[in-house]
Parts: sequence; C-alpha cells; structure tokens
Amino acid sequence: MLRVRGLTTRIGGQVLHRDLALDLYRGEVLALVGASGSGKSVLLRTLLGLRRPASGAIVAFGHDITRLSPEKKHRLDRRWGVLFQDGALFSSLTVAENIEVPLREVLHLDSPLRDTIAALKIALVGLPPDAGSKFPAELSGGMRKRAGLARALALDPELLFLDEPTSGLDPIAGADFDRLLVDLRNSLGLTVLMVTHDLDSIYTIADRVAVLVDQGLRIGTIDEMRRDPNPWITRYFGGPRGRAAEARNQPEAPTRD
Repeated sequence: MLRVRGLTTRIGGQVLHRDLALDLYRGEVLALVGASGSGKSVLLRTLLGLRRPASGAIVAFGHDITRLSPEKKHRLDRRWGVLFQDGALFSSLTVAENIEVPLREVLHLDSPLRDTIAALKIALVGLPPDAGSKFPAELSGGMRKRAGLARALALDPELLFLDEPTSGLDPIAGADFDRLLVDLRNSLGLTVLMVTHDLDSIYTIADRVAVLVDQGLRIGTIDEMRRDPNPWITRYFGGPRGRAAEARNQPEAPTRD
C-alpha cells in the first residue's frame, strides 16, 4: 500500500530524518512512535504529500507522490483518509456538514445523497443519530474523535492515517476508540498508519511498530521492538508504563471446567 525509500527530511538546514525506508502492507496496522521532537508529525505530513521531502521516494498505490502532477495527486488523495489530532473539524459546521465536505467537493453529490451517506458514517463510528446536527464544540473529546473519523471515512478510503487518535481521551474512551478501530479494520479491510504514543493502543491494535530514533526508523513486531538494544526503545517498551501496558494486554489464560 505504501513504500518509502531513501526519505530524507529537513527543517531549515537541519536534517530531521535521514534515508528512511518503510513498507506498509495491505490490511495491517502500523504504529509510528518516537520521542518528542523526533518528527512524527513532520513525517506524517510528508507521507501525505503536504510537505516535500529533501530526497527519496514515497510510493502509494504504485505511484510516487513526489512526482505526481497536482491533478493526479488529487485523484490519489481520494484513496486515503486522515484523522488529525482532536478531529480537526470545521467549528462553524455541524458534524454532518463536516462529513459532507469531501462528498460535496470531491464527488459533487447532491444534498439528499450527502445527508444519507453522512448518517451512515455517523452510525459506523458509533455516534448517536442526533450527533449529526451538533457542532464540534457541543461534543466531548471522544465524540469529536469519532466525528473526525467519520469524515476521514467519507470517501471509503483504502488507507487510513491517524495522528494521535487517543490523545486527550480518558482510559475508558481511549479503549473504546481502540476497539472501534479494530472493528473498522476488520469489517472494512482498512490499512492503517497510526502516529501514537499510547502503549495500550499499540498493544491492542498494532501489527508492527515503526520507531523514529537517531534520525532513522526501526521497524518490527512489538516482541522484536522489546528486544531492540537501542536505549530509547528499551526505556519506551521496558519502562514502568511499557510493562504495565504489556500486563494489561496479555491474553487471558483459558479457564478449566
């Protein structure tokens, strides 16, 4: 679904990432983690084509997005959805109107059909029907996340990018959102790249983990990352919070009759 080779990013004259390589496979959830300042959001914006890399190739659905014309890039954008932090909803629009923005701007659908699709997406992410008529300021943090996810799913994308999807949520709301993502991945066949620092989310839904460290990427399963000798990775997965998240997400032992 996504292949990155030789990717280098700079901010000003400073190299942030150097010669990154990454493969994202159809149907998997890949968690992207890293220390504060490691450039997780910069990398996400680069993968989305919102900023140009200093060098390297980003191949999505077989097309190098760094070489596409604006018209071809616009068509490619329809095949992925993005959930930014806190939903990034338009505050002056209702939830339903937010969801309808891509339906109107990209597909040019008429109003009755947009309304129907928006209602379906609202139900899909587990929001009550009356949420569609509410403005973002009237929603809880968890509901805003779900509304933003509904908009990200408006065009039925194959690939979903999530930026800190559980940040700011209490443990119960965060766990509920994780379960929603698992259900959506399984039912819709989504491929997901998720920027996160939430260890519980990683243990719950990630198939592999990509760690930004020392300007590069280390990628593997959670078990492989826990054996990685890099000091930051060791502290991240082996520290108190990492051990607690591992314990909370251990499969339950079968009971005997």
